[in-house]
Amino acid sequence: MIVCQCRVVTDRDVDAALADGARSVGAVCRSTGAAQDCGSCIFSVKALVQQHHERECAHLRADGAAS
Repeated sequence: MIVCQCRVVTDRDVDAALADGARSVGAVCRSTGAAQDCGSCIFSVKALVQQHHERECAHLRADGAAS
């Protein structure tokens, strides 16, 4: 799915940036180029970053529950 029409950034690009260590919306935008032109995609990028962090927290809770 294309997240940023201006720079043709996909949700996979955002996931790759997060996997490479980006931990904030700004870091993802700098890494992918999203939201650098019109900025209308910033809310989509923010939602993807939030979903990523929620998945990470769920994994941590599951790992903590198992130990």
